[in-house]
Amino acid sequence: MTVQSVWALGATLGEGPVWIERDAALWFVDIKAPAIHRFTPATGEQRSWAAPAQVGWVLPSARGDMIAGLQTGVHRFDPATGAFTLLAAPEAHLPGNRLNDATVAGDGAIWLGSMDDGEAAETGHFYRLDGAGCVDTGLPPVSITNGPAFSPDGATLYHNDTLGRKVWASTVEDGRVVATRLFADIDEGYPDGPCVDAEGCVWVSLFAGWGVRRYDPSGALMQTIRFPVANITKIAFGGPDLRTAYATTAAKGLSAQERAQQPLAGALFAFDPGVAGQAGVLAQV
Repeated sequence: MTVQSVWALGATLGEGPVWIERDAALWFVDIKAPAIHRFTPATGEQRSWAAPAQVGWVLPSARGDMIAGLQTGVHRFDPATGAFTLLAAPEAHLPGNRLNDATVAGDGAIWLGSMDDGEAAETGHFYRLDGAGCVDTGLPPVSITNGPAFSPDGATLYHNDTLGRKVWASTVEDGRVVATRLFADIDEGYPDGPCVDAEGCVWVSLFAGWGVRRYDPSGALMQTIRFPVANITKIAFGGPDLRTAYATTAAKGLSAQERAQQPLAGALFAFDPGVAGQAGVLAQV
């Protein structure tokens, strides 16, 4: 599979790609040069909004606006005005943490993770946010959470312990985690954002691993897609048929020599994954 750059924006830490059908566009963020970005494939339009703090993700809301995860908490984001309004601050007591990745479950609840911004202390937790509030899911804390992502039936939640190089699979019932098992050990780079396709296979991006892996639902490795850059952070399925894979990448941590060798580090890439993704869900918050 050939990957190609569709926006060479040189993101410091590109993350959180999500295809939003109502916009016919891919949204994503740059965490460290805090901004929200939108790429419209049909026109090639590239648009950006500055964020007031490190921003880990952005997701579509049923209200027509967006929900964004910042270091200061979960915010409502209005692209028309660029305004951010605080909704929840689950870790106001942990100023060294930030929100890092998230997804919308079938019932419209947002599942989100946090991490130690210093990438050392095991202070990262997973939360579930709905109209009733934000609660800890009870999953064990790790330094860097990534994901979560759901299986097509909504019964399995995939989530990563990035520094521990492990992908976990949790059984979810009625919005609660009831059991967790090891899904995959990663021996090349670090597991970054996971994504699940329409066939239930799990795509794991490899930070410092030069690629993306696809696993079947049992955890068996099916294929690896190689990139011309080292740090792949997450993929999302988009396009009118959800059969184009978009990948965010990062220049973070690269030396001057490595940057010269990887001129497309931090670009947004696209490739044909040979499979469709799952349709997105609007957040009911």
